[in-house]
Amino acid sequence: MPQIIPIKDLKDTAAISEMCHQADSPIFVTKNGYGDMVLMSMEVFESMQKKWDMYSEIEQAEAEIARGQAMPAREGLASVRAKYGL
Repeated sequence: MPQIIPIKDLKDTAAISEMCHQADSPIFVTKNGYGDMVLMSMEVFESMQKKWDMYSEIEQAEAEIARGQAMPAREGLASVRAKYGL
């Protein structure tokens, strides 16, 4: 379940830092009852960044497949083996 805090709670920076490091997901900050910001620890950010990078690579691979720029794995491996004498 996501954590949601009002913007006025940001005054206690030490408590916010502790909350970010204890949470395994982003913390949503509201202003006047509406979403305003998202806070997270560096660890959570890096984890999310890795997922975004992986999804981007999958998306690129799927686009290459759709454009016909891919070959079956067996053919690709055979090509590499022949090229490098493996």
